[in-house]
Amino acid sequence: MIKSSLKLPMIAVLALVLSTFAGCSVVRFGYNQADYVAYWWLDGFVDFNDTQKPRTREALAQWFAWHRRAHLPEYASLLAYAQNLIVEDITAERTCGLWTNVRGYMDEAFERATPATAEIASTLTPQQIQNIERRYAKSNKEFHNENLRGDASHRLKKSIKRMVERAEFFYGELDNAQQELVTRLVTLSPYDVNIWNTERQRRQQDFMQVLRQLRGNNLSQEKAQAVLRAYVERIHRSPNDDYRQYTERLTQYNCAVVASLHSTATEAQRKHAAKKFKGWESDIRVLLSPVQTAGLAQIIH
Repeated sequence: MIKSSLKLPMIAVLALVLSTFAGCSVVRFGYNQADYVAYWWLDGFVDFNDTQKPRTREALAQWFAWHRRAHLPEYASLLAYAQNLIVEDITAERTCGLWTNVRGYMDEAFERATPATAEIASTLTPQQIQNIERRYAKSNKEFHNENLRGDASHRLKKSIKRMVERAEFFYGELDNAQQELVTRLVTLSPYDVNIWNTERQRRQQDFMQVLRQLRGNNLSQEKAQAVLRAYVERIHRSPNDDYRQYTERLTQYNCAVVASLHSTATEAQRKHAAKKFKGWESDIRVLLSPVQTAGLAQIIH
């Protein structure tokens, strides 16, 4: 199923959790603790009260139980497919196609979380909404320090370094020619941190308006859920025409970057990447074992 790309705090935390633990090669441990980590992350934004705490924990436990049953088998299959794909040459179009499939899972994940998200968001107090605003302000300061300090040359060097590190995580050590290719590809990238920063702050302001709308208008659950879906649609399709055109260019370029770098990968490097995918697939298969899933069926009903 192919759907749009989504981002919402209750669901976006899943990507945060999985990417953090995947990088540490402890996917099984991380996923089994994900509902606790997700609650901690959300509470850092909101500071839930005594009434909201148990409901939020329950909602997260139910969502992760559903996700384990509904999506993890699909992820395992996708990783198995990737192991075969990674040893072949790939095109930019094929790369973008894989990401489209992943976005479909994100859509389903959001839809599953929408009722609980609308319910809990409608109970936020003015103080809690201010807490979220302060957390956004802190995040914006951190983003500025990490991405906007220094001149363009300094930021470019950091971007190249990050790209090399990500590539070597999958392929192992890059040779000089591959590092030069990465440098050229990153230098020519249409990515503009200022454009992205403007959009991310627009989304923050939009979300704060949504929270105030959910709290202050005594909306029915049906209407509250519609408000959330409309917000997510504005993430998928920004009201800013220039930004939409920019993201289309950037997406196509990034898919071409992946294909270009992969075309230079040696047989040993491709096997290194396939081994990464195999490891993640194996971790997910363990998460799907009867011992790991015992008792979860009762949670999701």
